[in-house]
Amino acid sequence: MAFVDKYGPWALITGASAGIGAEFARQIAAKGVNVALVARRRERLEALGAELESQYGVRTLAIAADLCADDFLATITEALGTRHIGLLVNNAGSGMTGEFLDHDLDTELQMLTLNCRAPLILAHHFGARMRDDRRGGIIMLASIAGIVPTPMFSNYSATKAWNRYLGEGLHEELGRDGVDVVSLCPGLTQSEFFDHANVDPTNWPAPMRATIMSAQDVVKAGLKGLGKQSQVVPGLSYRMLMRMSRLAPGGVPPWIIDRVMRFALPKP
Repeated sequence: MAFVDKYGPWALITGASAGIGAEFARQIAAKGVNVALVARRRERLEALGAELESQYGVRTLAIAADLCADDFLATITEALGTRHIGLLVNNAGSGMTGEFLDHDLDTELQMLTLNCRAPLILAHHFGARMRDDRRGGIIMLASIAGIVPTPMFSNYSATKAWNRYLGEGLHEELGRDGVDVVSLCPGLTQSEFFDHANVDPTNWPAPMRATIMSAQDVVKAGLKGLGKQSQVVPGLSYRMLMRMSRLAPGGVPPWIIDRVMRFALPKP
């Protein structure tokens, strides 16, 4: 079945104003699927929408919504109207590096709301319609930090483990009903996430900086794995790391990850 027939006529992408989310919009639009773009920054969404309409001839819809708001789903469904969502990309998320106890608790709780509550609600709402149609797809943006416990990134790591397990579980549940679900687990990816997470990649040794992937390559891997795999880890170096972590007794020791993460933190 052609991509647009399986996952069209509309895709809904959260966190679409920049980075991986914006790249998902570009690559999905290139396949002929209309895109509903969700983020807080309407101006960016409208600019991206105009770009996609001009370049690919698809229709777009900019939906300014705060996924931490209690009623965000009503905002999205009202804006969608009768548009039919065949592909959900649960991409929006936030992260913060540093000592867990040095962070404000409300900020950590907001991360939990954005990274876990919002994708759960969206997967439940749109997944039900996909199951009725016996077609569709859901992409859960997880992380290699959701595979290997990550000190100095502890709450983010835990939320991404949650995304990963939800996606892999739904891969089996909904696969019987013709709905494809994949957990996308990228490593370091060039995007605005570095700034928001208080990470400075220039502090990393050259071999580590070389592992930073482009959003284009991450998204390409995720779309390629949709309908074929339950989990996708983009990049050979990251796949090798994950394989070694499974072979090591008890996995990668957290103290090693702790030392690595401290390289990424801005120096005083």
